[in-house]
Amino acid sequence: MAPLPVAMPDSRRRKISYTIQAWNLSYTIHRRGDKARTKQILRNVSCKARPGEILAVAGPSGAGKTTLLEILAGVVDLNRVSGRIKVNNRPMKVDNFRRLSGYVTQDDSLFPLLTVEETLMYSARLKVAGGKRAAALRVADLLKELGLEHVAGSRIGGDFDHSSGYSRGVSGGERRRVSIGVDLVHDPAILLLDEPTSGLDSASALHVISLLKSMAVQQGKTIVLTIHQPGFRILELFDRVVLLSEGSVIHHGSLKQLENRIKASGHCIPRHVNVLEFAIDAVESLVEKSSPSVDDDKHSLNNRDLNSSTGNGDYSSRPKFDREQNDQGDGGDMEDPPFSYANSRCKEVLILGERFCKNVLRTKQLFAARTIQALVASFGLGTIFMNVGKEGGRTALQTLIGFFAFSLTFLLSSTTEGLPVFLQERRILMRETSRGAYRVSSYVVSNALVFLPFLLMVALLYTTPVYWLVGLRKDVDGFLYFSLVVWMVVLMANSFVACFSALVPNFIMGNSIIAGFMGSFFLFSGYFISNKDIPRYWIFMHYLSLFKYPFEAFMINEYGGGKNRGRCLDMEGGVCLLDGEAFLEQQGLKESQKWSNLGVMFAFICVYRVLCFFILWFRCYFTRK
Repeated sequence: MAPLPVAMPDSRRRKISYTIQAWNLSYTIHRRGDKARTKQILRNVSCKARPGEILAVAGPSGAGKTTLLEILAGVVDLNRVSGRIKVNNRPMKVDNFRRLSGYVTQDDSLFPLLTVEETLMYSARLKVAGGKRAAALRVADLLKELGLEHVAGSRIGGDFDHSSGYSRGVSGGERRRVSIGVDLVHDPAILLLDEPTSGLDSASALHVISLLKSMAVQQGKTIVLTIHQPGFRILELFDRVVLLSEGSVIHHGSLKQLENRIKASGHCIPRHVNVLEFAIDAVESLVEKSSPSVDDDKHSLNNRDLNSSTGNGDYSSRPKFDREQNDQGDGGDMEDPPFSYANSRCKEVLILGERFCKNVLRTKQLFAARTIQALVASFGLGTIFMNVGKEGGRTALQTLIGFFAFSLTFLLSSTTEGLPVFLQERRILMRETSRGAYRVSSYVVSNALVFLPFLLMVALLYTTPVYWLVGLRKDVDGFLYFSLVVWMVVLMANSFVACFSALVPNFIMGNSIIAGFMGSFFLFSGYFISNKDIPRYWIFMHYLSLFKYPFEAFMINEYGGGKNRGRCLDMEGGVCLLDGEAFLEQQGLKESQKWSNLGVMFAFICVYRVLCFFILWFRCYFTRK
C-alpha cells in the first residue's frame, strides 16, 4: 500500500482503488485490574469492502461495530488482534494505510471558533502538497461536493453554555459533513466512518449517506461505516451489510439476501419495519433464548436461523474468501513507496501557529479577561503599595518584599486559563497526527511561539503602571529588566500548564494538580522559610520552585547595581544600619545571579516544553498502538 499521491493531476487521480479483506478477526480485552477476566469483543469476523461500494456494519449496541471499524482503520494495534487483514491482496501496513485512508469518529473534533472554510483550509494546507494555492482549489471543490458553500463563512460553533461561551454555529448535519470533509481533503481512496448519522434528523442523515454514496460511485472510493438504526431510504444506498451480534457475523451480503433468509427461516417482516431493523431485533431475541451454557454455539445457532446457507454473498466462511482473493478489479498488487509529510517542519510550524493564533484571538473571554486582569491587578497593587519603594526603614523593606511575593503569586496562579485551550487542542492533535498530517514537534514549537507576543503584551500591561506607582528604582534599565522577568514568569507558567495539559485526563484534574504544585512552589520559594531551614529531604523543591528565581531577580534588580549598593534601606540617628549591598548579602544573593537566574528561568521554559513534547508524542504513539 502507498500513501495517496495527493498532489497528482486529475488525470492520474483515482486510478488506484482498494479492496479490504479481513479473515477470522478475533479481539479480546482484559478486564481492568484482573488479567484473569477477559471479554471477547470480536469472534472470527470476516468481511470484505470493495471500491465503489458502501459496506455498512450494523448490529445491536455492544455487538462490536466500532471495534471492527477501528481495527479496519488501523486504530487498534493489529498485534493484539488474531486473524488477517489484506488491502489489495497485500498485508495491511498500518502507517501507510492511515495516510491513504480517512477515519471519521462519531464525536466531531473541530475548532468551534473557526469557520467551515477555514477548518477545511487548514486541514488541506497540512495534508495536501503543493502549497496554499493547491489547498484552496481542493477546498473550493470540497465545499461544492459537500454542499457547504452556503455556510463557508460560518463558524463551526458548539453547544452554547456559559462556561465555554461558544455560540451555536452550523447545524448538526453540516458539522458532520465538515468532519467528513476534514478527512477528505487529501482525497483518500478509503473512508471509514463511525456512526455518521448519529444525532442527526432523518433528512440530514439521508443527505450525509447520499453524499457518501455519490463519492463511492463517482470516485471509486471504498467506504465502510457503522450504523445503528437506518431508515428505509438510507438502507437502499448500502451495497452490502455486515450484521454483528455479540462479536460474531450473522450476515455478510446484500439486504435482499438478508430478507430472503429471514423469510426462509419462517419470520414475517412487518411493513413498517425495515429488514435490517427486524434482523437486529430477531438476533437479540435469539440471543436471549439461547442458554448460557452454549455460548460457543451462539454463532452457529444464529447463522442457522438467519443464514440458511453460507453462499450467495455470505463471506463468513474461509473457502469463500480464498476464491475471492483471485477476483479482478481489486486494485491490483502494488509496492509501498516511502511516506513523506506534505510540508517541511518550518511550514508546519507556520500553519499551526496561524491556526492557533486565530483561535486564541477569537476566544474573546480568554483574551479580554487576561488583558483586563493584568490592568486591574497592576493599578490595584500600584495603589495599595504606592510609593513604598521610595520610603525608608525596615517596614517599607518588608512591605516591598511582600509586593514582590504577591506579584509572583498573581502572575503564576493566573495562567491556568490556557488549560481548556490546550486540552481541546490535544484531542485534535492526536487525531491529526495519527493520520500523518504533521509532526508533534511542529505543534509544540508553534504553540510556544504563538504565546510569546501575547504574553509579552500581558507582561507590559502589568509592569508599566505598577512599576512607577509602587516607586521602584527610577531607571529605564531597571524597568526593562523588571518587565523581562515578568515576561519570563508568565512564559514559565504557560509552559508548565502546557506540560501538565498534555498529561492530565481532564480540566478538573489538571486545575487541581497545577494549583497544588503552584502552592508548593510558593511554600519552598524562600519567602516563608529560608533555604537553610528547609529539611534536607525537601531541599530539591526549593531549587525546582518557579518562585525562587524571579523572586531573587526582583530583589537584585531593586537593591543591586552600582548606585543601589550604597542605597540606605534602614537609618537610625543619621547612621545607615542597612544598605542595598548588605541586604543582598544577608539574603545570600550576588549581583551575578541577576542574569544567571534569568538563564534558569529560560531553562525551565525549555524543559517544560520538551516534557510536553515527549508526553504528547508518547500519547500519540500509544494511542496508535
